[in-house]
Amino acid sequence: MYNMQTRFFILLFFVTTTFFSQTKKKDSIAIDTIKPKSNFFTDKDLSKIDSLVLETQYRSPLSENINYVIKGLNIKEKPTTKIPTEVLKERLKHLDNTTPFFIEYNPILENVINSYLKYRKKYYPRLMAKAEYYFPMFEKYLDQFDIPLEMKYLAIVESALNPKARSRVGARGLWQFMYLTGRQYKLNVSSYVDERQDPIKATIAACRYLSDLYNIFGDWDLALAAYNSGPGNVSKAIKRSGGYRNYWNLRQYLPRETAGYVPAFYATLYIFKYAKEHGLAPENPPIYHFATDTIQVKRTISFDQISLKTGIDTEMLEFLNPAYKLDIIPYVKGKNYAVTLPRNATVKFLSKEKEIYALADADDAKREKPLPKYLELNRRIRYKVRSGDYLGKIARKYGVRVSQIKKWNRLRNSNLKIGQRLTIFPRRL
Repeated sequence: MYNMQTRFFILLFFVTTTFFSQTKKKDSIAIDTIKPKSNFFTDKDLSKIDSLVLETQYRSPLSENINYVIKGLNIKEKPTTKIPTEVLKERLKHLDNTTPFFIEYNPILENVINSYLKYRKKYYPRLMAKAEYYFPMFEKYLDQFDIPLEMKYLAIVESALNPKARSRVGARGLWQFMYLTGRQYKLNVSSYVDERQDPIKATIAACRYLSDLYNIFGDWDLALAAYNSGPGNVSKAIKRSGGYRNYWNLRQYLPRETAGYVPAFYATLYIFKYAKEHGLAPENPPIYHFATDTIQVKRTISFDQISLKTGIDTEMLEFLNPAYKLDIIPYVKGKNYAVTLPRNATVKFLSKEKEIYALADADDAKREKPLPKYLELNRRIRYKVRSGDYLGKIARKYGVRVSQIKKWNRLRNSNLKIGQRLTIFPRRL
């Protein structure tokens, strides 16, 4: 169906794209290396597939599922022209002088940067808004572990700053940990909680892993390459190259996806550093990290129960607490599970805490009885999703819970599409 060259470009795009979750190879024993072609990033080939695939990603269930994100400033895009080579060389030289990475100009990196700016520019304001929330958190722990602060851009390459992102081979979270690697760095997974999706715990684990990789290679570029393909493949590349340790000298000996992965990181770093020069500015973030607080729970409660008593939308609770897989915060002795809330809502939560727990007790008691008959035909409606709708808004309109709408419609997440039909059994019409 496709010739070999087209297959090559399609495969390369999927493993290097900034917005797709990277499929990790850390837990595999070995990866066969293939020497890449020197000019595999071309506008012609990327233009065929890039925009459609990215649009699919942002509309897919793997994308973040909260409707708060993101409203506000809209950037009117002008036709993007290629950066003059001499200007790019000067800017890359400045980045090279101000970071511990070897960011050297070459035609491959130039092509990646120009392709990102041409085909993905409309996504950056939204991505930058999420960065407003996550980057201060990342920088705090990167600084504690003496890791270059620029490493925060790695989470963009890995997950597009989606804490619920998952790859085709099972890597999850902002930093895309496989199950075994996550366990190695103390990220636990249970039926209720996946700590790979916990922004703070996963960031600490990523810092430890990057520190270990730097201790092995003594070079941040190689640590970056090893984060993608594993230290074994980087060590093999060093041997095959005859002992070179500069990434660009090793690149042709690395696995194909890693050969594109590091340029993707450099391109992301460049675009964020020179966002203003390219007419890019963040949209309004849903909330800032400093405007949140955490409260330890004293019994198992759900997002629905918190929302009913405090008025906090379940979508905001999902955004702030992505580690809870079922929208339920479990109470387990010795685990100290907590709920993250907007800081201006913590007083209300504490004042309603007893009521929340009482509601949880009542719901638990109901669970022991036969299920209520929701399927009364005279009360069922079919709701058509409109622009601006989200589950919390629809739930409030009909006096039901988000979890009920999900159950009635077998929804795995809170994503909705305009025109989608929902079955609802309202308490009020």
